[in-house]
Amino acid sequence: MNKTYPFAAIVGQEEMKKGLLLNAINPKLSGVLIRGEKGTAKSTAVRALAAVLPEIEVVADCVFSCDPGDVATMCSGCRQRLESGEKLPRARRKMRVVDLPVSATEDRVVGSLDIEKAIKKGEKHFEPGVLAQANRGILYVDEVNLLDDHIVDVLLDSAAMGVNTVEREGVSFSHPANFILVGTMNPEEGELRPQLLDRFGLCVTISGILDPVQRVEVVRRRLDFEERPEEFIRRWEPEEEKLRLQISKAMELLPRVTISDDMLYLIAKIAVDMGVDGHRADLVMMKAAKTTAALNGRVEVSKDDVLESVDLALLHRMRRKPFQEPVLDRHKLRDIFAGITEKK
Repeated sequence: MNKTYPFAAIVGQEEMKKGLLLNAINPKLSGVLIRGEKGTAKSTAVRALAAVLPEIEVVADCVFSCDPGDVATMCSGCRQRLESGEKLPRARRKMRVVDLPVSATEDRVVGSLDIEKAIKKGEKHFEPGVLAQANRGILYVDEVNLLDDHIVDVLLDSAAMGVNTVEREGVSFSHPANFILVGTMNPEEGELRPQLLDRFGLCVTISGILDPVQRVEVVRRRLDFEERPEEFIRRWEPEEEKLRLQISKAMELLPRVTISDDMLYLIAKIAVDMGVDGHRADLVMMKAAKTTAALNGRVEVSKDDVLESVDLALLHRMRRKPFQEPVLDRHKLRDIFAGITEKK
């Protein structure tokens, strides 16, 4: 059995870890894109995240892993079974990480309908795809920039709506598709189109650690993990448990988090002054700030929560010329926050 490297043991890369945690707590953030060179712990972090998330309760024999306690998000099959008086079998398990291969076809992603059966027998026979497997889990798309644009569109649509609908020859089938979308890419291998980039809620750009002390610690921990995995995992378990409790508490707090008009004004001013197109940036910043407050154990959004959300929500939405790296004007940002403070 493969051992998972502990999330708490990852050295540095704080923005990446924060982006993953925020999406885990609030999947309505519509995913996180991690841009960075090879060997920067992207895959390690995604798999480690699943290990610190709370277990989920599922309908034991449902391919969509439906929540037996939530009729609203169930598939049609589980709903019908409930309505007929059947008691659904329950099981508890860890959240899954489902990988989407770069070579995946549309049918492999969304699933397929047996048209012959539908026409001849009037039966809907659905062959589940990757989106069905990913429901209530983490959908991990490595090298998302190398996927066909149409496939990326389908993924982002499902992530935003929480539903996957397959239509063939006038026959349609829908099922729940609520998942935490994590895309990773190496910008050296090509960029995503701006229209697709904008639809990822958060984006993090990471690079290799330059501090020699931290680099030595990366190597030391990795060697320790490879040589004595059980002992290494056991040593980090207290930190992992602390993180599990923090995530669980944040999930409970999130519905109660409020945001004042002053903070909404601050978010709008940042988006306008930074020259961001459309309103998606404002919405994502608001959701990210509320989720950050919950992660920090608070029920009211502060200026610090808004500031923490800026890089994650805005960097990939900045207007830029081809081949130009996105950057935020830190002086302008500081002036915006100073202006808000003076008005108080």
